[in-house]
Amino acid sequence: KSEDNKDSAEAEKEKNKVIYYVTDAVQQSQYIAMFKEAGKDAVILPERIDQPFISELEAKNQGVHFKRIDADLTEEFKAEVSEDEQKKLDEQSKDLETGIRTATKKEKLTVKLQKMTQQKTAAMLSISEEGRRMNDMMKMYAMQGMGMADMPVPETLILNTEHPLVKYLMENGKDEAKKETITLISEQLYDLARIQQSPLPAEEMTRFIERSNDILLKMAE
Repeated sequence: KSEDNKDSAEAEKEKNKVIYYVTDAVQQSQYIAMFKEAGKDAVILPERIDQPFISELEAKNQGVHFKRIDADLTEEFKAEVSEDEQKKLDEQSKDLETGIRTATKKEKLTVKLQKMTQQKTAAMLSISEEGRRMNDMMKMYAMQGMGMADMPVPETLILNTEHPLVKYLMENGKDEAKKETITLISEQLYDLARIQQSPLPAEEMTRFIERSNDILLKMAE
């Protein structure tokens, strides 16, 4: 009977297979390193034509889903925690979310605290595959002169509770005396997570560099 259950689980897994892909091996190098460390694989699909090719494969193979390597990774690198621990983290997430939204000026940003298996990664930005594809389609229509505007894509900032910077935010997030430092760290973690996915616009890159210098100056004090 246990063998039957095992076979059934394997069959279900094959029916709902997720294939991760890379569009830019340099830009997404952090995610690639995480996948390698975890013993996971991803295919490289760098060409624009690969996107409609993916959709065609999904249409012809029911249950097969492609996700970019930086999409929906909430479960992929999640370490095991008890229900009580997770409930506490969810409550702390809501507390941090307000401050980080204010610091980053992103009113709809979702913040999630998560104990991750990768200890060196402080933050990751998760964007749903569906949302990204819709936004890419809108950009393609706009390039063809169809007047389609970009749609805002929901973002989730995943903060690794195993990283010292995130622990600092958790412990001092409500300390008014440390508000300036908390704001700097919040902005920097968000931008670092963004850079792992795509280049920052020129104006935001300028602010990122200036903020980086401010952080270094604080360290030298």
